[in-house]
Amino acid sequence: MFGMTALQAAGLWSGLLVLVLLVLSVQVVMTRRRQRVILGDGADQTMIVAARRFGNAAEYTPVAMGALILLALLGWQAWVIHLIGAAFFLGRVIHPLGLAFGKGPPPARVFGMTLTWLPLLAAALLLIVCPLIGMTPA
Repeated sequence: MFGMTALQAAGLWSGLLVLVLLVLSVQVVMTRRRQRVILGDGADQTMIVAARRFGNAAEYTPVAMGALILLALLGWQAWVIHLIGAAFFLGRVIHPLGLAFGKGPPPARVFGMTLTWLPLLAAALLLIVCPLIGMTPA
């Protein structure tokens, strides 16, 4: 991990995030087969949860990947990319675990979403504020 360029770091975290999406996708297919739901969710709670676990990741992950790549292309150091990428990745691993257990917002779900939103917010601020104030990456 040390000695990577920023773009390599963005590639690492993007690749790991794609793997998370693949795991969640396989879980949807397995749930679909187990619950015998061919299309949609079949009004089956297990199927609904599996689909939302994947859907939630699919909604946030492309945005994070794009932000990581843009930050790298703009010249931010690899440690910044690793920090944002690792936090987001951890959030995307923790969130589906929390979503799978019970009703209401269990702590893992809340923590997972926090670790999704905070890195996205950090990336957004770096992408928006720094050019506006003329700050360039170190």
